[in-house]
Amino acid sequence: MATDESFTLHPPHAAAIPAERSTRRRDPLRRWRIAGLILPLAFLALIEALVRASVLPAHLVPAPSSIFETLWQLGGERLGRHVGASTLRVLAGFGIGAALALLFGAAMGLSRRLDALFDPAFQALRAIPSLAWVPILLLWMGIDEAPKIALVAIGAFFPVQLSVVAGIRGVDRKLIELGEVNRLSRRALFTRILLPASLPQIFTGLRTGLSLAWMFMVAAELIAATRGLGYLLSDGRETGRPDLVFGAILLLALLGKLSDSVLKALEARVLSWRDTASDVAAAGGVR
Repeated sequence: MATDESFTLHPPHAAAIPAERSTRRRDPLRRWRIAGLILPLAFLALIEALVRASVLPAHLVPAPSSIFETLWQLGGERLGRHVGASTLRVLAGFGIGAALALLFGAAMGLSRRLDALFDPAFQALRAIPSLAWVPILLLWMGIDEAPKIALVAIGAFFPVQLSVVAGIRGVDRKLIELGEVNRLSRRALFTRILLPASLPQIFTGLRTGLSLAWMFMVAAELIAATRGLGYLLSDGRETGRPDLVFGAILLLALLGKLSDSVLKALEARVLSWRDTASDVAAAGGVR
């Protein structure tokens, strides 16, 4: 019987990469990706044309050119302060929430006792709307940065925690039995089998948590903030400026897409060992 020291269980990333993947020179989906970038620009151009033709009321749906002019008039320094404040709040809140979710999720995924202990409370807390947390956090933490970051952390926590638990529980039982047969320690079983096999679902939860972090950030800044994109939304609503409201929305969409792209690129790098149906599609096998 092989011992823990003599047995080496290679995780999926150790498998040889198919030759066609390593020698692929160009992206077969390049045209579709370019079209995906052109599509929102074409939509904005359509809105511009409809507003200019008086099909859409300009006081309700401003032309994209008016929105960009408004953002330009804000000035790079002022706009940078709003974008920077919101981005820092999301990064801090998402980092704290995701870190706690990974710890609790791993513990609950590995222990059914802990899962039975914490799951009812977590499910109840997860159902609370974001705006319901705002008065409580303001009462407890004041109106500084702490309640805003705490609200973002709450938004990021639950999807990541659920994905970690589901990812660990969804690992193929045969892989776990293989590790037990070869007398892997609990730590080695986690690092060599459970963690690599659950990473795809964990990254899905991280991306979902990041998108919710941006949403919860807006909720926090709508209530109590003097800078940030949520503050711009509130200011545009109170002053009757739809161009400012839509400008903040476009910036939120852009920042959300950029942050998700960074996390998606990290996912592709960490999970480069996967050989899934999406890889076949990317190689041109599925259209």
